Amino acid sequence: MCTHQRCLSRRRFLLAAAASGLLAACGQGDGGKTAVVALEIEPGTSCALDGMLLADYPGPKAQIHYTGVTEPDWFCDTVEMFNIYLNPEQARAIAAIFVQDMGQAEWNAPQGHWIDAKAAFYVFGSKRLGSMGPTAASFAREADAQAFATEHGGSVLRFDEVTPDHVVLDGGALHDQRM
Repeated sequence: MCTHQRCLSRRRFLLAAAASGLLAACGQGDGGKTAVVALEIEPGTSCALDGMLLADYPGPKAQIHYTGVTEPDWFCDTVEMFNIYLNPEQARAIAAIFVQDMGQAEWNAPQGHWIDAKAAFYVFGSKRLGSMGPTAASFAREADAQAFATEHGGSVLRFDEVTPDHVVLDGGALHDQRM
């Protein structure tokens, strides 16, 4: 037989245990912040902007994971990712952004080597082309980015130094006076 104090303590313990179990079952035991991990490109993975198959083209790729969405938006080019990210109308909450470390990945057929895009270094203006032509090569290490820029041209920028002017997707058509 339990005393009043003992029964009250037992009830509190059982309620706390049940609440913890419910939170864990609902995925909220960690405050709703589960770690987002980069996914791998599959043969049918296509670009969110133009439908191109990512596996068919050279250069660094990107993926943006939005809060509450299970599948990321894929980009066949880092410039496209930046164009979407820097768009003032982009209002969806972003959980994570990943790009490929081109210091590790093969340029002509990049696989894996995903890194946090916000911690990466980018080479803009190099002679190396990606799936959409000129691209921003992404690197985990600044030394790799500098070596790439020395060999292929371009300048090294950090994520927060990239501006909308760096990632215009018109291919120069807006400045072509012959049209």
